[in-house]
Amino acid sequence: MAKLFEEYTIKDVTFKNRIVMAPMCMYSSHNQDGQVEDWHRVHYSTRAVGQVGLIILEASAVLPQGRISAQDLGIWSDDHTSGLTELVNSMKLHGSKTGIQLAHAGRKATVDGDTFGPSPLAFNYHYKTPIEMTKADITETIEAFKLSAIRAKKAGFDVIELHGAHGYLINEFLSPLTNKRTDDYGGSVENRYRLLRETIDAVRSVWEGPLFVRISAHDYSEGGMTPEAYVTMTKWMKEQDVDLIDVSSGANVPAAIDSYPGYQVKFSETIKHQTPIATGAVGMITSPLQAEEILKNDRADMILLARELLRDPYWAYRAAKELQIEIKSPVQYERGWV
Repeated sequence: MAKLFEEYTIKDVTFKNRIVMAPMCMYSSHNQDGQVEDWHRVHYSTRAVGQVGLIILEASAVLPQGRISAQDLGIWSDDHTSGLTELVNSMKLHGSKTGIQLAHAGRKATVDGDTFGPSPLAFNYHYKTPIEMTKADITETIEAFKLSAIRAKKAGFDVIELHGAHGYLINEFLSPLTNKRTDDYGGSVENRYRLLRETIDAVRSVWEGPLFVRISAHDYSEGGMTPEAYVTMTKWMKEQDVDLIDVSSGANVPAAIDSYPGYQVKFSETIKHQTPIATGAVGMITSPLQAEEILKNDRADMILLARELLRDPYWAYRAAKELQIEIKSPVQYERGWV
């Protein structure tokens, strides 16, 4: 049996295979209100028909000022819940489990108004200099993650992922390159982790299901975070009942990245074995044999596909054929004229 198509269970949620659609911003809430629109309805349900085991929705903002763009999905209001519920139901209809990535863009927000971050450091000259968050701002943000988790539960999602990667707010607090604070939320490793610690605790107070955290395991810059440095934090995440680390890298500070097929898998392997904790591998994974190698060699527990699932929503069928596995198709595919 190909490991890619083995079931995988976290808590009481069983995924029919190890194929995950990674969260990717679609910039398609054109009314700038964070609502689900027709694009989302087609985009996500198509991947469910394509037999993806877990589909994680794009970064969904827990506060309006925390959007990456004005066209991002939102979950900061109860008004968003009905559209998200509709998406969940459409994906579950085809056997996919559903996840949502809760996010705050921090200093990389591009919406009108002020941006916020741990320290008043702009990402580059294209971005605004953020306002250094007060403790009241931090408390408000943690509460926003908690309320968004309640909405995610109400909408019926199976998985919540906290976006702690790619230079967005949580990532900014974790890295010494972007966190220059001198209070309880900056300086030492324990202090830089504090925002994420309190966010995980807040979310776990209302969410019993699988909880993932996406990290940027490498800053690719001197003095920044590395996979080995993250192990201390991922051990804390495990103690806080985080179930899986979604291991990405980069984008916290401008840096040259030597990317190549599977270039982040070694980071997943480090986190998985040195913590130890379940991990998801992501980044230029395109072929079924490549995915199978990662799983069979115990380098990750789940395979997150991003652009490859944009190019081919039915990648799972191609993978099954290549790995000589029979998978169940939607009943509509099996019906014929009689």
